[in-house]
Amino acid sequence: MNKFNTMESLSIKIKISDRIYPMKVQPEDETFVRRAGNILTERIRGYQKKLGIQDQQDLLAMVAFDCLVAYLKVQEATGTKSNQLIQKIEGWNNSIEKALQ
Repeated sequence: MNKFNTMESLSIKIKISDRIYPMKVQPEDETFVRRAGNILTERIRGYQKKLGIQDQQDLLAMVAFDCLVAYLKVQEATGTKSNQLIQKIEGWNNSIEKALQ
């Protein structure tokens, strides 16, 4: 056990694309890891049915690319909302400063 983690890691197995991958995860991450494995499996099946592709490496590459595009969209949206919030706070700050003068 390292000094930063007070809990022991769990040994779990995740099935991805017809292969079993043993993993060690923190107990608080287990649900996320298992859910990610299930989502990955669903997306692989979706591409398999939709495009008729059987090559597992091609399917994994397409799913990885799709996930990265979605991640970048979320990052951009989060950044835009953060910038809007910062601008709003700066506006309030300016209004307060004017009122105090």
